[in-house]
Order: sequence, then C-alpha cells, then structure tokens
Amino acid sequence: MRCADDEYYVVKFRNNPQGERVLANELLGTRLAARLGLPTAAAAVVEVSESLIAQTDELVIQMGRGNMPCKAGLQFGSRYPGSPAETVAHDFLPEEQLREVSNLEDFRGMLVFDKWACNTNGRQAVFSRAPGENRYQAQMIDQGFCFNAGEWNFPDAPLRGIYLRHRVYESVCGIESFEPWLSRLETRINEAVLEEAASEIPPEWYGFDLSGLERMLEQLLRRRKIVRELVIAAWKSSAQPFPNWK
Repeated sequence: MRCADDEYYVVKFRNNPQGERVLANELLGTRLAARLGLPTAAAAVVEVSESLIAQTDELVIQMGRGNMPCKAGLQFGSRYPGSPAETVAHDFLPEEQLREVSNLEDFRGMLVFDKWACNTNGRQAVFSRAPGENRYQAQMIDQGFCFNAGEWNFPDAPLRGIYLRHRVYESVCGIESFEPWLSRLETRINEAVLEEAASEIPPEWYGFDLSGLERMLEQLLRRRKIVRELVIAAWKSSAQPFPNWK
C-alpha cells in the first residue's frame, strides 16, 4: 500500500489469521532488532479506513471457504525497499548471488536477535538492489512469531531462528563471530529501551492486556544473559548450520 508519506508498505491487518498480537510482535521486534544495528525494513503504524476497504476489492483475507474483508483501523506496515514499479524484492537468491550479498554477516547478528526473542519461525529475509548497484542487500522481515507468536512465552529449541540457507553462516568460526551483536544486546538493551519500544504499540493489538505485555518484557530483559548459551547450544545440536565452527 502507498501511504501518506509517499512510501510503500506491506501491510498486515489486525484480523489476520495469526492473531492481533503478531502485529505487536512485528513492531516491537523490528524496533529492537534495529537497536542492535540490524537491517530491518522500516516499520510504521498504518491507519486504513472503512471507506478504503469498502472501495478496494483486493482488501480481503482469503480464507478456506471464501474471503473476509480486512478490518479497518491501525495496522502494521513494513516498508517496501523502494517503489514496487522500480525495485524487485526477492525472497530467494541462487547460491552464487547469495554468497555475494553485501551484508551477509548480518544474518549472524539476526540469529542473536532471534535467539533472544525466541522466534519460533524460520528467519525471513528479502533481497533487493539499489539503482546502479550490482550486489544485493538483505533486509530482515517478519518478526510476527517472535515471543512465540500470540503466546508471549519463550519455549527455546536449539535450531529455532536459524536461516534455512546455511550458506550465510559459512564465516562463523566460533562464538566471537556473533560480535558485536552479543555485546550490544548485553550493554545497550535495558528496561528503558524496552519500555520505549513497547510504548509505540497500539494497545488494541494486544487486547489492552498491559500486564501481559509487561510480563513478556520482563522475561525479555532477563533473557539477555542466556543468549550466548543459546547460540552455543544451536552449534552443539548440529554442526550443519556452522560447518567451520572450531
């Protein structure tokens, strides 16, 4: 959707089948990953009116037995990298092009984030090229299943959050390969940072359950201390994602 700032956004609606909390996860996760210096797609709260939905046939959610109109109100927007008419965003690149992605190391940093946030989905990314550039750049998208989606708990498992294409971890040689993101998590993220990021979330996205949000943030704050162990556990469970870890 093209929004009032003349930018284009991929918009996730409140009545999506995964539940409203995934919108809260998207916004909070994107803000916190950006705090670690990771290349996330810019996030925004997007207001979509009843009249726009009524006049736009495409604004429906496809269900098993028909379509359901999108729900008006405040939605989550993930900025598209450029104009759809000029920029193609890929979710898959052939092996040789993947190896040449300009910021491939950021997948290591994103694993630090995904372990911290207990992303129960595989890591999602899109690749695009700026005009005049030969190499693709990765942007990390889809934080909806952080904090275990709508459950807001942290059922850790060794291989959760790992990107399917293990090529991105070829340069990993040990826990030091996950710097500076581990140190940033341990030193830059505090209670005030979490509260500031959470304050941007429209309360209707989490059912006005402020106490539930606060409990989740408390767990997230404590988890900073175990992320190193979670990354090491991922390596010990299977050498496949990190073939050069010594």
